[in-house]
Amino acid sequence: MTPVHEIALGSLRLGGGHPLFLIAGPCVIESEAHTRRMAEEVARIAGECGVPLIFKASYDKANRSSGKSYRGPGLQEGLRILGKIKSDLRLPILTDIHESAHAAPAAEVCDILQIPAFLARQTDLLVAAAKTGRIVNVKKAQFLSPWEMGNVVEKIAGAGNRKIMLTERGASFGYQNLVVDMRAFPILRKLGYPVVFDVTHSVQIPGGQGHASGGQPEFIEPLARAGVAAGVDGVFLEVHDNPAQALSDGANALPLAQLPALLARLKELSTLVRRWGAL
Repeated sequence: MTPVHEIALGSLRLGGGHPLFLIAGPCVIESEAHTRRMAEEVARIAGECGVPLIFKASYDKANRSSGKSYRGPGLQEGLRILGKIKSDLRLPILTDIHESAHAAPAAEVCDILQIPAFLARQTDLLVAAAKTGRIVNVKKAQFLSPWEMGNVVEKIAGAGNRKIMLTERGASFGYQNLVVDMRAFPILRKLGYPVVFDVTHSVQIPGGQGHASGGQPEFIEPLARAGVAAGVDGVFLEVHDNPAQALSDGANALPLAQLPALLARLKELSTLVRRWGAL
């Protein structure tokens, strides 16, 4: 596998041949109690599997299919909730930002600022995130080729930040369909930064329900196994204890009850892949 730049996150080391890490949590903060419960459960499962965890949840989902859809509690309240989870459970935290003005306040709480796929080319947003000094995780836009992410990397690195992660989440294939090209992983790795596979968004059917996105969660495990076999550094999973009742992206979320078995299999597979790489 192509060597990638190692990123330090507290005691964790991301990329650089280090063990597979997990980014997981609910799509959006639904309530303080629910988000904390999810953080506790996901952390317990990841700990039992021996997989490093970065907890994710969004304070605002600004790109919902419908203007009537639930977006989250907003910046101030959402960061308060995430900050309390971070301090109480001692978990690294990732959240999305959609506006340049949100970068600095989000960076005061969160360890990783995530740029949504639709905004991957927004220069001002990328530069604002970079200047916080936090890790910047950019999702590859559905309309970009993997090699075009080199321009994204240059924008962030040019602002003085080399703590970059690149996330694959599928490419648009016709209307309301996403396809993951497994060639994207080695291509993205050649850019020199840790590569993450956003599995659950890759099984999304954007706008498939008219007012909301649909999904095909039955394909989460086969895609996750394929991505880990291809050598990704991390796996991104939106997880919910009751996807049917989730306020955002429930149609493509992994049920919490399925996480332990899936994570154990992915860890075993990633260990084998890294051994192959060492050989």
